[in-house]
Formats: sequence, structure tokens, C-alpha cells
Amino acid sequence: MDWPSLLSPLPASISILLILLSSLTSMISASMGVGGGTLLIMTMAQVMPASALIPVHGMVQLGSNGGRLAMTLRHVEWKALASFVPGAIIGALVASWLLIRLPAGVLELAIAGFVLFTIWGPGLPQRALGHLGTLIAGAVTTLLSSMVGASGPMVASFIKQRGGGRQSTVATFAACMTLQHLSKAFVFGVAGFVFRDWLGLMVLMVLSGVVGTWLGLRLLSRLSEQRFDLAFRWVLTVLALRLVWLGVTRLTN
Repeated sequence: MDWPSLLSPLPASISILLILLSSLTSMISASMGVGGGTLLIMTMAQVMPASALIPVHGMVQLGSNGGRLAMTLRHVEWKALASFVPGAIIGALVASWLLIRLPAGVLELAIAGFVLFTIWGPGLPQRALGHLGTLIAGAVTTLLSSMVGASGPMVASFIKQRGGGRQSTVATFAACMTLQHLSKAFVFGVAGFVFRDWLGLMVLMVLSGVVGTWLGLRLLSRLSEQRFDLAFRWVLTVLALRLVWLGVTRLTN
């Protein structure tokens, strides 16, 4: 029996490719702090139906970030997470009611602008990094995550602004993204998406992602704070510039 063909509605060769890619992108996120999820959804968008893209990607990223959270739990900045959770719940509830998109291109440009400002700008005021600012960030990014699938660069840039070492950045980011992707099970369940049709592929992509996460964390432990900070900034910058290109393209089409 050709078991890969039973994993999802996709051709068997595509399913296997996505399983292998899940490991690679998880390794990137674990070692660089961000980027893997965006690379994964960019690739999945080329081969999957639009109706399945965001929910399937969300469940795979839930497993990847959940595994990374479990492996880095002691480094989580719990105060930031406690402020992020109420906002994430609000964002998920609004998304389940709304489930629409802004005009094509506007959302991408807004996210890119925020990311580039937080990385290379003068920095957010201390008040914006406090309890209320983190709550608002949780609500907005969770809503965006359900709309476009990959709000990781925006969350990562906000977490980075709060300070902390590379271990804390990766762990707290993983915790925030785990909550966001968990909310998608609720949002798209309410919307009627049939997760069962994609269950085999999602499970194997999650398991593959756990392996990639383990390898990525081994690489992270060998990076100095300075090298991690530089790599983290440039990965986010490249992702933001891609969003600028995508946003301009969609606005002009």
C-alpha cells in the first residue's frame, strides 16, 4: 500500500517533501529564533489549496513551537507570557467572528513596517513594552495570525524589544506562538474546517519538526549572544523585506 498517499489529499511526493521541510524549518526557528514558520508557509502556499493552508500550517507550527517550548521551558519570561495570554484570547475570539482580510497588500506592508521599525528604529517606548502593550500585541498578532498565517516576525520583533538573552528570546517566542497556533484550532474549528483529512500529514510534520527543533537548539547553544543578535536581526529584516515586496505586488495587481 502506498501509505504516503493516505496522509493527505496531496500527492505522496509532496507530502514527503513537506515532512522533510518541517524538520529543516523547525531547526531554523530553534537556532535563529524566527523564520522557519514563514519559510514553511511560503512553501506550503505553492502546493496546497488556500482553504487548507492556514489551518494545517497552524497545527504543524503548534507542534513545532510546543516542542521547542517544552525543551526551553525554564528560560520562558513568564511575566511577558502572562500579559500576552489575555490579548491572544481576545484576538482569537475576534478572528473567529471576523475571518476576513484587509485589502490585499495592506496587511503585509503594515507588518513589515512594524518589524523594520522595531529592529532598526529608536526602539519602542518602555510603556509599550509593559503589561498593556504586551496584551495589545497579543491581541493584534493573534488576529493577524489567523488572517495571514505567519505573524511570527511581528511577535519576534516585539519579544526582542523586551530584552533578555538568546535562550529567553527563543523560549518566550515559542510560548507565545504556541498559544497563537493553539487558538487556530478553535478559530478554524468554528469555521468548519475538517482537520481529519490532513491528520496524517500534520502528525508526521510535527514529529519531524521535533527532530529539527532538537538539532536547532544544539546549534543555538553554540552561538554567542552577539552572533545570535546579529543573525536574529537580519533574518527578521529579510522576512520583512519580502513582505514589502509581496505587499507592493498585491497592491499594484
